[in-house]
Amino acid sequence: MLPPPKLSLEELRAADARRAALVYVSEAFAEAVLDGIDVDAFADAALGAVFRELVANYGEEQVVALAERLPERIRAGEFSAHSQQ
Repeated sequence: MLPPPKLSLEELRAADARRAALVYVSEAFAEAVLDGIDVDAFADAALGAVFRELVANYGEEQVVALAERLPERIRAGEFSAHSQQ
């Protein structure tokens, strides 16, 4: 087995921040569903919010470049439930 990669303190903090953010988003999703919000409607709204925020921070072209990589990331299983375990 390979040893774990050596990450800088900054990289560890960024990874921790992403994990914490995912918890917040997952909890918001679960609360919305419990309140009767349609899963597809919530997911669509969340994607809209994400892309508006990304465009505001990075501009249209950088977000387009990110979006163009989504099909391969999806096909690779990066967003599948099994990858979150």
